[in-house]
Formats: sequence, structure tokens, C-alpha cells
Amino acid sequence: MEEIIGILAGIFTTIAAVPQIFRAWKTKKVDDVSPIMFLVLTIGVSLWTVYGAMKQDIPIIITNGISTILNITMLILIIKFRKK
Repeated sequence: MEEIIGILAGIFTTIAAVPQIFRAWKTKKVDDVSPIMFLVLTIGVSLWTVYGAMKQDIPIIITNGISTILNITMLILIIKFRKK
């Protein structure tokens, strides 16, 4: 049961940014999105990825590695579409 809960937690936290990414891509509007939040989140999931590598925990590495990529993608969209 612990493993199932861990896997589900990893899946849900990994896909959490996907709706925001799709919306930003579709509307090209990101003025109400906090870049600081995504920066802090990116740092956090990057550190979790490193932690997973140190512990040799594949689920932590995979879910947080994907989260890192998704959050970097959102940061790029914020930079690209932010009104100057």
C-alpha cells in the first residue's frame, strides 16, 4: 500500500503543472502566473531528483526529473509570453 501511495503521489505532483502549461501555450497569456513560484518549485524538484539519485530511488528520480522539465517549460513560456 505504501508503494501505491508513493507512486500516485509522484504521478499527481508530476502532472500538476501540465494544465497551466497547456493554458499558457494556448492563450499566450501568463501575466497572472508567478515566475517566482515556478522558479522555487523547479529548484525543489531538481533537488528531489538529486536526492533520488543519491538514494538510487528510481521513482523519485523519474517523477521529479519530469517535474523539473515541466516546470522549466513553464518558466520558458512565462519569459516568452510575458508582456514587457
